Amino acid sequence: MAQPFELGVNYWPRRKAMYWWSNFDAGEVREEFSIIREIGLSTVRLFLLWDDFQPTPDTVSADCLRHLTTVCDIAAELGLKLDVTFFTGHMSGPNWSPGWLLDPKLLAQTERVRQVVSGGQIVGSGYRNAFHDPVALDAERLLLRTVVGALKDHPAIWMWNLGNEPDLFAVPHDPASGRNWVREMTQLIKAIDPVHRVTCGLHVASLAEDINLRIHEVFAETDVAVMHSYPMYAEGWSTQALDPDFVPFTCALTTALCGKPTLMEEFGGCTTPDGGPSETWEWVSYGEERTQFMASEEALADYLAAVLPRLVEVGSTGALVWCYADYAPELWEKPPCLDSRHERFFGLVRPDGTLKPHAQVLKDFAATKPTVQPARRTVKLDITPEEYYQEPLRHAVRLYREQYLKGQ
Repeated sequence: MAQPFELGVNYWPRRKAMYWWSNFDAGEVREEFSIIREIGLSTVRLFLLWDDFQPTPDTVSADCLRHLTTVCDIAAELGLKLDVTFFTGHMSGPNWSPGWLLDPKLLAQTERVRQVVSGGQIVGSGYRNAFHDPVALDAERLLLRTVVGALKDHPAIWMWNLGNEPDLFAVPHDPASGRNWVREMTQLIKAIDPVHRVTCGLHVASLAEDINLRIHEVFAETDVAVMHSYPMYAEGWSTQALDPDFVPFTCALTTALCGKPTLMEEFGGCTTPDGGPSETWEWVSYGEERTQFMASEEALADYLAAVLPRLVEVGSTGALVWCYADYAPELWEKPPCLDSRHERFFGLVRPDGTLKPHAQVLKDFAATKPTVQPARRTVKLDITPEEYYQEPLRHAVRLYREQYLKGQ
């Protein structure tokens, strides 16, 4: 029997965003999961905000665990499967750190951090490296044992995920440390739950840089390879802001590096509000000038319609769009929407809850009941993965322009 091509969405509630675990509303979840199901999607990726789930390093919040169980129950009732992401961590611009991990002396050393949020507030502090700090590592082990132990037999669980673009929260000291961390956490999960698959939510940075989370090493330790990819964030590499080949290429390149079919776990785009035309926004974001392409709703719908069949063509196992909702205006003056203004408008649904055109694109594609296909377009590495990571961006651009695009 053919394997279904998974279609899904990354989820934060429209009226709560990253604040939903601390202000939980089961009715809101049921309403929004019902809409996701009506669109024809089968999979929801959700995020365990680390600050909420571990108020101290040696405890797991009983309230959050109960809320997560309720979410699982609702998903199961509606026939949805969950991709559960631990140690969140980086999300939509800011880094959301547990208070017990903070260390003000480390702020200057945390080079990739633009804003730190803890306890729901912006704080002027850095934090210890979660790949190496002994207290953090013990906390991570506790969170995995507690959540996986409680929910391993729940019918809604589809996959366990070790992080959301974890290099944006902290970087391992070297590639061996990155791989060893993934190996240990994966094996810990497998010892408790040998049934469900494990992945780690890497993004294009693991293709374009050597951030010590190398594709071939990380996904050698996990069951599933995934990629997060956005052409509008890859100027000088993608051919345009809505380049329909970029996302499938990054899937194919991931597969070429690790030898496993790849799930496109995050892709999509932000749209102009109120049905406006495509335009470029400029504003000061986290103290720096930012330029961001904002697609018209129709242009984004056309983009998804072009990308989805191309993902099937490269042998991808599925596609999870970012994200469920534009955020309600009452969230716009809080992180992440305060500085990441484009994140206000990344959803399948508008701030008032009505569906955007690309929701219909997903619904129509889901109605065709797509299945995973043998790759008809591939990337063929002409170097070893180790050689690739000596100059990853140069090789990625070269393989895209000189091989993938010319092979159309």
